[in-house]
Amino acid sequence: DITKEPIANQQAKAKQEACKNVFTSASSFEAIVSEDGPTAFMVAGVESNVTIDEVLSAVDESGNLLGYVITVTDHEGYGGDIQFSMGIQTDGTLNGIALLSISETAGLGMKAGDVLVPQFVNKKVEYFTYTKTGSTNDSEIDAISGATITTEAIINGVNTGLALFHSGMLEGGIQ
Repeated sequence: DITKEPIANQQAKAKQEACKNVFTSASSFEAIVSEDGPTAFMVAGVESNVTIDEVLSAVDESGNLLGYVITVTDHEGYGGDIQFSMGIQTDGTLNGIALLSISETAGLGMKAGDVLVPQFVNKKVEYFTYTKTGSTNDSEIDAISGATITTEAIINGVNTGLALFHSGMLEGGIQ
């Protein structure tokens, strides 16, 4: 009980920092909820081992919608769950992703923050794939050598968030 509140405060702080990291132009973030909870945002036919944990609208100082911050957990990382936030502008441009929780192999999958995260910045695509031979277009992500499972997990999570955005379920804000 003694550590419960400090841990919750740290998690809230990390989440707020992740939101600002993936949506620097937003002045505030407002939760979008479905009557059936976060998993109601899952899109049919999308990777089943990925969950949508939270969806926030990113708004400017005037209250105009700039896009969304979607928190995703992929349950198929090599070392367990990988959780991250992703910012998507209203035109579908992915601002980037910010890792919240990852416990992959040191020296391999733990390179995700340095190797994978920068590759998602300012990309406007329907979905991503990975390559081991060097990306040739915006929809390809260079895999981490020796950490294909980590690469796949993050790409599956991003693709699930993009599928949610492209499904139109967020339009108009489900408040």
